[in-house]
Amino acid sequence: MWGWRAVSVAMLCIALNGAWPALAAEPVGQAVVIKTQVTGQSGPIEVDTRVHRNERINTSQSGLGQFVFRDGTKLAVGWGSSVVIDKYVFDDSQSVKKLTIRAAKGTFRWVSGNSNSSAYQILTPAGTIGVRGTAFDFYVGPDGTTAVVLLNGAASFCGPGGCRQLQQRCDCVVAKPNGDMSAARRVDPSILATLGNQRALPFLSGNQRLAGGIGMLGGCNMASAAPERKDRMRPPPAVAPAPQRQDPPQRQAEPQKERPNKPDKPHHDRPHHAKPHHDKPDRPDKHDGHGRHDDDGKPGNHGLDHRGHERHHDRDRDHDNDRNRDRGHNFNRGR
Repeated sequence: MWGWRAVSVAMLCIALNGAWPALAAEPVGQAVVIKTQVTGQSGPIEVDTRVHRNERINTSQSGLGQFVFRDGTKLAVGWGSSVVIDKYVFDDSQSVKKLTIRAAKGTFRWVSGNSNSSAYQILTPAGTIGVRGTAFDFYVGPDGTTAVVLLNGAASFCGPGGCRQLQQRCDCVVAKPNGDMSAARRVDPSILATLGNQRALPFLSGNQRLAGGIGMLGGCNMASAAPERKDRMRPPPAVAPAPQRQDPPQRQAEPQKERPNKPDKPHHDRPHHAKPHHDKPDRPDKHDGHGRHDDDGKPGNHGLDHRGHERHHDRDRDHDNDRNRDRGHNFNRGR
């Protein structure tokens, strides 16, 4: 009998111990934006789903999740990411004593909440990001290479090769797990080639867009590096030549329409010039031709000779008329 009781107590303890981690899981924040697929310890995460301490959050290759912690800290988890909320110690003053997240891979944006800067710590395979009441983006590649871009405030990055301070907006540091680390410099699109991934830092390039105030941060002249935007810029060059090729025919067609109008003016003027040209030679042919040409070639003589001939003809006619009258008169007398 005692044996059965012992077994029952043992089974009850095992059951309690198995349920204890689930009961002890402390909610530390909740999801405010979910796109495509985001999963947690208990399965798919939806908007308003609570996230807990020690919970691993994974996103698909197009997934996006935005989370808000109890102290107001905001964390955006982009495509292909994996992160664990490692430590979370909350106090009664609406702040945390300790908040540590461990980023294994992917793309992220961090915006500090109401807690002291010393309470935050972000662990990556290449080193640790120290937060000083700030906002920044960071990327962790498959080989552990980490890039941090400062957006507001100040931050530091410490790894095997030492520490780098990010003090100005858009300062960037790239570090590798072996200790190699770049100096802090202003970020530009060439960083994507350095990281070997054109989709790295998607919140800066515009590959993924965030909602709310966390999405207002960014820029740093990285938008032109977005592959989607390059694709959008491809159609305009293809469309631009089309109107340029059509414009020259239209410009050449306009002069062709005007050319027929130009010969119309001389066509209307031809009758006007033909009349004077036709009338002027007629008048001199009738009057000047007879008066100016002569047997000896002198002008004016032929006209005078012509008048003389006419007078002789008139005299001959008068002489003949007188003869006829005399004959008629003598004839009457003879009767």
